Amino acid sequence: MSIADSKVYQSKKTNLFIILAGIFLTNAILAEIIGVKIFSGENTLGLEPAGWTFFGEYILDFNLTAGAVIWPIVFITTDIINEYYGKKGVRKISFITAFFIAYMFIVISLVTVLPPAAFWLDVNSPDADGNPFDINYAFNVIFRQGLGIIIGSLIAFLLGQLVDVYVFQKLRKITGPKMIWLRATGSTLVSQFIDSFVVLGIAFYIFGNWSWAQVVSVGIINYIYKFGVAILLTPLLYLGHHLIDRYLGKEVAEQLTQEASADTSFL
Repeated sequence: MSIADSKVYQSKKTNLFIILAGIFLTNAILAEIIGVKIFSGENTLGLEPAGWTFFGEYILDFNLTAGAVIWPIVFITTDIINEYYGKKGVRKISFITAFFIAYMFIVISLVTVLPPAAFWLDVNSPDADGNPFDINYAFNVIFRQGLGIIIGSLIAFLLGQLVDVYVFQKLRKITGPKMIWLRATGSTLVSQFIDSFVVLGIAFYIFGNWSWAQVVSVGIINYIYKFGVAILLTPLLYLGHHLIDRYLGKEVAEQLTQEASADTSFL
């Protein structure tokens, strides 16, 4: 490879990583922020709540965190980064993202204790229906999450990412450059099973007041949704690969993927 070709290779490699890292980081942090809202999957589709009974004591409906809506984008981006940058690339962006998620929660914890301005309280009360409304209380409730959720989210996120990249690379070693859907789906199948239950177990069982039945029940719904959407979005994975290969060029793309597939260790 000539010096000119080497510069082009490094430039395209760096630019692509910045774009993918930006997509990954933005959606991961946004999912954490909007994740405080729980919405009804059945009502969204105009259906009646399922009302399933698990373990004879817990009635389960298809209720999901709002963060789950965009979390599949993180899955897809992880697989694409894994394909072109391997374990090191996924690990780098995962730890960077975990740092900024922790930073975000620290900032939120600090600003929620700031005393509100009197006029800010006045101009936002009452609400549209004339009822008393405390906007400072609403702000704190929405943005200030418990320590258990923070710890659970970070541990589940990092553990899920490490497992995802490991399974992905092992499957790639078997399939070679073909069957992208298999290694993407297979890695998601394993990593999101861990992610779905670890975060709930830490946040709501260890630090909260949920029973194991509630953790398992809600975890099952979250897992079904995440895995199901990941499968439905598989065409986007292929589209992403197509666009990236066109941008990089065949030779650069092949060189990147070969370098990425060399390391199949867990850490």
